[in-house]
Amino acid sequence: MAAFCEEFTLCTLAGAGGSALPQGPLGLEPARDRVLLTDRGRTVTLYEVSDQKPLGCWSVKQGQNITCPAVCNFETGEFVLVHDDKVLQIWKEDDTNLDKVFKATLSADVYRIHSVPNAEPLILFKNGAVKNLDALLAAPQQEIKNVFSNEVIRWSEAFTEAEKPGIVFITEQDANCFIYVQHNNPNMLHKFKLDQGDESSTMLSFAVYLTNKTVTLLCLYSSGCVYKVLVPLQQNDSEEQHILPKSLLIRLEESGTTFKHASLTILDKNHFAVTGCLDSSEKSFKAWVSLWNIKFQTLQDSKELPLGSSGQCWCYGDRLFVTYGKELKVILYKCETSSLAAALGKIQSSPTSETKLLSVNWNMLQEDGLLCVQPDQSVPTKGESKRLLRSRRTTGAKTQLEPLTVEQLLLLIKNSSPNEIEEKLMNFLSNAQIPDFQISVRNIILALMNRCEAEQAFYPSNCLVQLVQMQGLSYSMCPGLMTVALEKTDICLLQLCLQQFPDIPEAVTCACLRTFLSISDHSLGEMNINIDYVAGYIDTAHNRKKEDQSNVIQNGFSSELLEENCCDSQLTQKSHAIDSNFCPVGPQKAVLLNAILCSAYSEAFLLPHLKDLSAEQVILFLQYLQFLYMKCSEQANTDLPGMFCPTINQIMDWMCLVLDAHFTMVVMLPEAKGLLSSLHKFVRAQVRFYSELNKIEVSLKELQKINNPKDVDLYSIEVLKLV
Repeated sequence: MAAFCEEFTLCTLAGAGGSALPQGPLGLEPARDRVLLTDRGRTVTLYEVSDQKPLGCWSVKQGQNITCPAVCNFETGEFVLVHDDKVLQIWKEDDTNLDKVFKATLSADVYRIHSVPNAEPLILFKNGAVKNLDALLAAPQQEIKNVFSNEVIRWSEAFTEAEKPGIVFITEQDANCFIYVQHNNPNMLHKFKLDQGDESSTMLSFAVYLTNKTVTLLCLYSSGCVYKVLVPLQQNDSEEQHILPKSLLIRLEESGTTFKHASLTILDKNHFAVTGCLDSSEKSFKAWVSLWNIKFQTLQDSKELPLGSSGQCWCYGDRLFVTYGKELKVILYKCETSSLAAALGKIQSSPTSETKLLSVNWNMLQEDGLLCVQPDQSVPTKGESKRLLRSRRTTGAKTQLEPLTVEQLLLLIKNSSPNEIEEKLMNFLSNAQIPDFQISVRNIILALMNRCEAEQAFYPSNCLVQLVQMQGLSYSMCPGLMTVALEKTDICLLQLCLQQFPDIPEAVTCACLRTFLSISDHSLGEMNINIDYVAGYIDTAHNRKKEDQSNVIQNGFSSELLEENCCDSQLTQKSHAIDSNFCPVGPQKAVLLNAILCSAYSEAFLLPHLKDLSAEQVILFLQYLQFLYMKCSEQANTDLPGMFCPTINQIMDWMCLVLDAHFTMVVMLPEAKGLLSSLHKFVRAQVRFYSELNKIEVSLKELQKINNPKDVDLYSIEVLKLV
């Protein structure tokens, strides 16, 4: 799931003094923990985002214009810009005058400078050539060979694959679009043609992310359609030009809508953000920013921008930078691991008194990008100033110990003993305000699972139980958890997962069912399973009801009705006939089977896996389902007392599914004859009872149709006769 959090204004945009909206900055680039803002003129400003203040500002001479956004060289900490297309300048943060810094004039026009982590910046020229900054500085006037002549670059982005930097850029020529992939080390260039298909609108924005040695390119068109294009990083040596098809990923707006300005940026491999302005006066809002899920093509969150926008947005860390009116806004967001349950809004379980609720307080954002908030700290009100928030943060740091971070805990899991891990984990969960809760807990579980696979003797059951009890998780976030629990026969953890996870696959549900049915009641009695859930109807299950209650009709049920009109009286005398007053399983196993009955499933996917049950397991499960159905029928409201108890509809659905999956076996087994006979008689009695209820219902409706005459005297006796 993705959602917007707190927002604040970073700065006022240059050229925002008039009434019209500014055109928007030339670019915004990361500079380690800060950002470098380049306006469409002469100025570059370095901002500390957490403090919302500028740390430095530099300008080129009057008459000169910066032609591509300034970037930070992560290797040296220096800043690099190009003005007037060819003049390259490099300076440090403590430099105050750009006239006195390094300057070099290049032999070709520069389109863009791309900063790359752990590498020197890459220079992309307008003729398609790509040079490393170091190689370019060695000979600034070196000849730059043309990659193409008549094409115009529309967009470019840098990437790192196998620790080797590269650039992907898009060109346009005569309504044809071409995609280039440039590897700088070794120097290789691949060219592809983009298939336009039936799309006739204008391309507005592009974004890429790298997965499995393939660049996934997202293209946003003015029609509001987002297309996906898969660009291979390697191409077979062939003179034939490859044509890359595109597929429609998401339609942001209804057909007929036209975007005037819009940009798209990748948040992670499962989410992206779009800032757009509609070219329509009929819309009630001018612009907005929205978060979308790539995997499920769903809108996650949206925020209107009533003051308008230039349609620009950038994403660095967990911060989204959006032009809003005459300001540059910073919008904090959170992205958690995508799953079907999260996309449908069912990932969060309802909080209980035993669960500690963890929330993110973005006002306490630390410089390193992590959150460090104690549970007893209250969320500041909107009226509190940023200065007060920073002072509170400083004061709190002095009086409280710094809690263990997620990264430290992950390192601890690799080598420490189970007891030490459990101790540190309990301290982490109780004392730390966990940033990105679901992601953090998922990473901890995966780290524990990885060590379980590497070390057979390692299995921290208590740690896993504590993590699942935190709630907010799903099967898709930690798919290996229940598999390991099944291998270790961790019954308590399986029960907890069945109660907490909303998206367990049917194959895993049936595997849990087979495990629960096969384990003995004696073994379950030694486990810590809360039997209070079933105490309301199983505490007397192993005692025969009193004889004076055997003939009492409750909710239409009577033992006499069962014996009446029996089609095969001999079956009731069999020793294996089922008495509905007895529970065929112990209370611990009943709790586990109830967790199975209450789990979500799809009949089409569940039915094939139910066929894996053995004959013994089928008979035992049907006996327990019959017992539950009898107990439900004895209650006036048909609800069993206690928590996590199945409804009568769930009981009947499972009974029908099991009978469908094993119809032939149940009919042929002698052990099942008594069970089937008992079920048959009980169903027949219920049908007879509901038939009588229908008659009463008809009679009552007839009474309602009769017009009651007005009372003549104060006292009268009236007799109604139903024919």
